[in-house]
Parts: sequence; C-alpha cells; structure tokens
Amino acid sequence: MPMTPPPDLASLSLAEIARLADEQKLPPVDSWNPEHCGHSDMRIARDGTWFHQGSPIGRPAMVRLFASILRREPDGRHVLVTPVEKLDIEVEDAPFVAVEMKVEGSGDAARIAFRLNTGDLIPAGPEHALRFEEHDDGPHPYLHVRRGLEALVARPVYYELAALALENGSNPPGVWSNGAFFAMTPA
Repeated sequence: MPMTPPPDLASLSLAEIARLADEQKLPPVDSWNPEHCGHSDMRIARDGTWFHQGSPIGRPAMVRLFASILRREPDGRHVLVTPVEKLDIEVEDAPFVAVEMKVEGSGDAARIAFRLNTGDLIPAGPEHALRFEEHDDGPHPYLHVRRGLEALVARPVYYELAALALENGSNPPGVWSNGAFFAMTPA
C-alpha cells in the first residue's frame, strides 16, 4: 500500500498542522519487546540522510516507514523494532531534521510548527519542547518529536528562530510556542 506524500507546510494553518499531528497513527513500538537480533547495517547521518550498507536510501516512503518503527532505548541507543525483531541503528546526531518552520501569532501568543525531513509535522509546545546545546561549531537546537526521539533543527531554520527571538526582545532570548517559552541558551 503506497504511503501518502507529506503535506505542504506553507499551505496549512497551525490549527490544521496540530490536527494532522494528532491524527498521525504510528505503530505501538513501545509495547513491542522482541529479542535483540543484531545491527541493521543502517545509519542516519547528521544531515538526516538514511543509509543502508553504506548507500543512501533513495525512496522517501521507505525512510518514512523505517522512521515509524524507530525507538530510543533507555540506555540511549536507537533501534528499529517490530513485534518479532529489534535491530540497532547508528544515529550520528538526532534521527530527524527539522527542515521547515511556520509561525502564527507573536510574543507569548505565538505558535510554531516544524516539518521534518520525513514529512512529519510537529507543533512546538509543552509536549514537543525545543532545547539548545552549545557545541564547538555553534548552537545545536533540538525539537522533541516523540518518546525520546529528537530532530536537529537545520541551520537555516535555526536562523529563523533566532530572528524570532530577537523580535521578541526577551531576556534570555527565546521563543514562545503554544504557551511555552523556550530560552535559546543551553540548559
């Protein structure tokens, strides 16, 4: 059965994005506890590219399918899990990348939503927090996606967030979304 293509973020209101995010049905990977079977020979690069045996996976629908069975273990490892097998997958940074952002409103009434490289739509807020880490190459912003999985916010999208924070004039600099404030300083 073919997967439907991801929706266009620019054509949706934030209310529509929130509705679509709530309607998204994912497999119940948290309830599956099969034996560990080894390594999947898969890797997710820092830029969000998925690889199998060293070659990029070129079919977006296949990447979305694998992303739907991705889980983060309590020890921090990432695994692909089905009812009958669990395979390790190497993740260089975060398994997803937030590649687009949409904002409605301003100040503490603002709402921000992100589109991930997998097509998933995630509205930032109390359940999908933004956090910021400082690294040698600059700040790394992350968005909580689900069950311990995060998206690295792509650099161009981070610049949009920074401009929004400057516009807010808050101290410390930060952004509001769905009633939550996210300081753009490392925790």
